[in-house]
Amino acid sequence: MSDDDLSAHLCRLGLTPPEAATYLAMLHTGLTHSSGLAEHLGRPFAETARHLGRLGEIGLVSARGPDGDEAVPVDPAIALDHLSHARAAELQRAHASAVNAYRDYRRSVSPQATEDLVEVVTGPRIVDRILHVEGAADAQVLRFDSPPYHVPAGANPTELGNLRRGVEYRVVYSKSAVQNHAYYADNIQPCIAAGEHARVLPTVPVKLTVFDRRLAVVSMSFVEAEVNDSLLVVRPSSLLSALTGLFETAWRAAYPMHFGDRVPPSLRALHLRILELLGTGVTDDTIAQLLGISRRTLSRNLEQLNHQAGTSSRFQLALYAVRNGWI
Repeated sequence: MSDDDLSAHLCRLGLTPPEAATYLAMLHTGLTHSSGLAEHLGRPFAETARHLGRLGEIGLVSARGPDGDEAVPVDPAIALDHLSHARAAELQRAHASAVNAYRDYRRSVSPQATEDLVEVVTGPRIVDRILHVEGAADAQVLRFDSPPYHVPAGANPTELGNLRRGVEYRVVYSKSAVQNHAYYADNIQPCIAAGEHARVLPTVPVKLTVFDRRLAVVSMSFVEAEVNDSLLVVRPSSLLSALTGLFETAWRAAYPMHFGDRVPPSLRALHLRILELLGTGVTDDTIAQLLGISRRTLSRNLEQLNHQAGTSSRFQLALYAVRNGWI
């Protein structure tokens, strides 16, 4: 790393450019007197002494000599950690101040000035807005998933990345989303395997995603999209609370697409996939297509599942799976 790059990084952590230059010079000179360092930098002695005092307070240099007029650079790990935490705290305070200032502004304007509670996003800006908002999710994403899709209906690297860093996803899929062979293989299955909590309903009431319960995006349905390709961004309001409540109601009514902690290890991976899809309500033809097997192979595996559970029908198999904590 060049001195210019290191100086820029030190300044980002809170040092002034002269302080960063003083520290970098000491990395080259080692133990030095204040006067010698001032001469090396071409700066007044008093200015250099002031910068050394600041670096000493931070912990980047240590005073030496009987009169403390010599200084040497020290291991920066602890000092830079302290600067990093202090900088993060400053940014957090700045964030809180900006949010509070905006709230004060909102309280000061007329109650009728609510046009900023709902924003309409159209055209090519839609995809960028969705990716930006989802990438910034901090704790939880709630979603009704149904075609059509603004973002290409393939893999979702943003969700997979969020799941890896601990963001909770709860998704209610419409049956039409599950029936899409490519979407099921490229998007739904990988996300469930990565930790997404998924359920399914025959249809979902609206195309909706709620981020951290503080912002929602509402997309248009098939019919609406034909005449109005747009996205609604809903900010904190009674409307956002209502949309979140709608999701929770639908979530409780939906059927699970993933399994509990008591699934027997003897169940084959194919049997787990079959059970998962049986709960979605799709047809046998669709299940066979999604799994890439024939109807005859599907029937044979259903017989094996019933035999293992000691059941004789799909209804009994479903009851058995629920009662025994498979689902």
